[in-house]
Amino acid sequence: MPEFRMPSLGADMTAGTLLEWLVHEGDPVHRGDVVAVVDTDKAAIEVECFEDGVVDRLLVQPGQKVPVGAALASIRAGEGAVAALETGPAPLETAAAPLEAPAPAGPLVTSPLVRRLAAERGLDLAAVPATGTGGVVHRRDLPQAPAPRTGRVAHRRESVRASPLARRLAAAGGLDLAEIGPGAKDGTVHAADVRRALAGHPTAEPTRAAAPTRPARTAPAARGEAMRRAIGELMERSNREIPHYYLTQSVDLAAAMAWLHQRNRELPVTQRLLPAALLLAATAQAAAQVPQLNGHWRDGGFAPSSTVELGTVVSLRGGGILVPVVHDVANRSVVELMAAARDLAERARAGRLRSSDLRPASLTVSNLGEQGVDSVLGVIHPPQVAMVGFGTVQERPWAVDGLLGVRPVVVVSLAADHRASDGAVGARLLHRIDRLLQRPEEL
Repeated sequence: MPEFRMPSLGADMTAGTLLEWLVHEGDPVHRGDVVAVVDTDKAAIEVECFEDGVVDRLLVQPGQKVPVGAALASIRAGEGAVAALETGPAPLETAAAPLEAPAPAGPLVTSPLVRRLAAERGLDLAAVPATGTGGVVHRRDLPQAPAPRTGRVAHRRESVRASPLARRLAAAGGLDLAEIGPGAKDGTVHAADVRRALAGHPTAEPTRAAAPTRPARTAPAARGEAMRRAIGELMERSNREIPHYYLTQSVDLAAAMAWLHQRNRELPVTQRLLPAALLLAATAQAAAQVPQLNGHWRDGGFAPSSTVELGTVVSLRGGGILVPVVHDVANRSVVELMAAARDLAERARAGRLRSSDLRPASLTVSNLGEQGVDSVLGVIHPPQVAMVGFGTVQERPWAVDGLLGVRPVVVVSLAADHRASDGAVGARLLHRIDRLLQRPEEL
């Protein structure tokens, strides 16, 4: 029977603390479903399941710290197990009810995940066409559900000011934000308000055993210290094990900035591009063309990656960094890449990253242009073999065809592992980035 294990959420992670389960024993799960929340030294991460099946047993209780790779739950795998559950007999409490019992007031739901997804999408479960036996609403029914109601309930939901985390906690707990009094002077419902309401809110499923008290998440100060320690240990390991070499190149961005200006005139305001999108796209395509710098050093040798999995360094407001990953970057358009990078940065700073966002990158980019630095000499994130850095785009004197003018210029840097490549290979990567940025329409 397959096991759901504690994932590795970074090269520096050795263990994690299970904060809460979002499923119960007997619940069907599908690939990509968020099933648990795990606390690491850097953040609380939503962990996804990568199997279709049914949760057989939960092997670890909330609050337990377990090493990476330890079994957290067992899953009866396969679509057959899900189908057998979803088309099987009605739930026990329904089958055992007397014949004259009145019909239930609302739809039956197989798992808390269905309620949470419906709440997040603003769906009225009473209006969802149920395909399960006895009117049971399953996850597969939600994509075919009608549009959210436009009446009083929907209006109240939209009119309540609440933080993203507060909305997520309220949806998971089945609470109506309109009934929670805001604790802040600005009239906004925050996560603390929702947690206070949950503490006195009756469970929506009286037939289940009461859930154990959720362990408290790591306090911000303690997490900051733990994050700083974890980052320091990883960088110490990198400097100890990896023989770094560094290269830099100044790149003229006149063509890229002109194209960017023209492209943004055609895009909606919410989709407009920043220079960082072009820099990421050029790096991804260059890495695909110079595969010696796109991969990992494992077991004494270099293993190239078949795709470009680009790690993007995100600085957190409270200090520290996270490195979420944009997957298969070389096959994304610049607009798609901009949207993905913006989404990752927002969710990283809001504490809403998922385990799939932290899968191993094949190359990392650090862009400190917003901080006003000229260049970035990075430290490689093991087991990767390279890191690309970008400084601030600055107006500088620049000679073109013998004429001196002022052009937008960025300094691109490369930190690379001398075990996997040499300076000639590194120079080729920087040259490819430069050439690609001179033809931004091809990115």
